[in-house]
Amino acid sequence: MTALKDRVAVVTGASSGFGAAIAENLGSAGAHVFLCGRSLPPMQATKAAIEQAGGRADISAFDIRDVAELQRFVADVAGRHKRLDIMVNNAGLGYTSASIADGSPDDWREMLEVNVLALAVGCQAAIRAMRETGSEGHIVNISSVAALRRESGMYGATKHAVNCINSTLRQELENDSIRVTTIMPGAFATNFARHMDRSVVEGLAASVGVNDLEFDDDGRLPRETIEALQAKMKPILGDAARVADAVRYVVTQPIELNIEEIVIRPPRSLPL
Repeated sequence: MTALKDRVAVVTGASSGFGAAIAENLGSAGAHVFLCGRSLPPMQATKAAIEQAGGRADISAFDIRDVAELQRFVADVAGRHKRLDIMVNNAGLGYTSASIADGSPDDWREMLEVNVLALAVGCQAAIRAMRETGSEGHIVNISSVAALRRESGMYGATKHAVNCINSTLRQELENDSIRVTTIMPGAFATNFARHMDRSVVEGLAASVGVNDLEFDDDGRLPRETIEALQAKMKPILGDAARVADAVRYVVTQPIELNIEEIVIRPPRSLPL
């Protein structure tokens, strides 16, 4: 509870998955965490977990694509506490089952708005807040190993853009006390069910004896199911908590150190 004592952190996309794990991790290290996402109930559960561990957390539910609301949210956090130490741009989504030839432009637009535009707005809002409050800040952008592949489709294109934004910001901020890091996860329990075709997910689950998967209305698996799958597929499916550990590592480094990128994967590749 001392590594991030009195630090103020914002985590986007904190309703589930990486965002929830990152928020809990930072909160357990002493940071006052401000979670934002679309769904209130799961963030309330994460807030309760943070507070039970002795941390502090506040939550706000809104659509990350609302530029004015995201800007206001970040500015309000910094204004109330006179500092902003950590900004984690985690919100993202992926439609990967369709090819570019047959894909939906509406799906592409949503990915671009969430994965690229909202992330850029979050970075910009954080930089302004950190400069105005004189904070030594860390901005962490969650990308994907899809950004390392040239043929990774529209989803991958959005993650290539994230890496481009990160590299550009690193150069822009060389004379500021603000560091920017991109973390690129491979196959983790929280993202593999969202970024793969449903039939592939069901096939992989069946290969380890998990059948009759029940998806929610958004096509996501319940948290308990994801945890059960991860426990049975540890060599090829990572635990979101390890990505949260990587974020915590980055934001606890001295401001003189700039960690530009981290790639984090399970030890084995998915059998696709």
